[in-house]
Amino acid sequence: MTATVIDGKETAKKIREELAIEAKALAEKGIIPGLTVILVGNDPASESYVKGKIKGCAEVGIHSELIRMEPTVTQEELLAEIEKLNQNPNVHGILVQLPLPKHIAESAVIDAISPEKDVDGFHPISVGNMLIGNETFLPCTPHGVIELIKRTGTEISGKHAVVVGRSNIVGKPVAMLLLQENATVTICHSRTPDLAAITKQADILVVAVGKAHMIGAEHVKPGTVVIDVGVNRIETGKLVGDVKFDEVKEIASHITPVPGGVGPMTITMLLKNTVRSAERGLERR
Repeated sequence: MTATVIDGKETAKKIREELAIEAKALAEKGIIPGLTVILVGNDPASESYVKGKIKGCAEVGIHSELIRMEPTVTQEELLAEIEKLNQNPNVHGILVQLPLPKHIAESAVIDAISPEKDVDGFHPISVGNMLIGNETFLPCTPHGVIELIKRTGTEISGKHAVVVGRSNIVGKPVAMLLLQENATVTICHSRTPDLAAITKQADILVVAVGKAHMIGAEHVKPGTVVIDVGVNRIETGKLVGDVKFDEVKEIASHITPVPGGVGPMTITMLLKNTVRSAERGLERR
């Protein structure tokens, strides 16, 4: 068996086409979805991420604004800017690009963003609503993982899903989303003994640890759907995932590549949350 490669770029493209239709319909009703991104400092990686988000907005029909702030900006000044955006009815999504300078507490910044505009899905209220199954903005990468699995035609309900990694950004939320889809979920991490004994039970295996090539053929049973969230740059400069792609693709039923798998979905789900926020704004009129 050779796995079907899950094309994240193509899936993201289809979703963006769907979002463009929705954004156009909102515009005809007088609402232009709006996303404001705050970038503190000039970190090259952050610059690249923000550029991708702004480009994605243009593709879909979302009005985007980039607010640049000096790395010396105070936490109070940043929080004041966020509050202005909270009060602006034309801004449907607020995103503060992480990481931030060390003198600014990320938790304080995340807490300051209105849950109604928290299109990253990081606010504690958003996380709590996700946990209990209330409608909320889902964190973008975990949401993208679920969307990729569903669009393979895989039935999640009743399956054993194993998540390797317990980060607040991917591991924990993706486990909760899989649980809400009625999977039986096991979470593995650095203290899990005999990792392969557990991962080989998985019908769906999501790996998000940030350690190059840690999952090989010995960790996967035939027919498993494998979602590789890891992005690691090895000595040659090549980007690779947490999964040994060439090995595991000969065993799995479906597998995501790195790059080109989960990555393109993250920004796309951010755009989706922004359009959803604009739709909610219309409902509140």
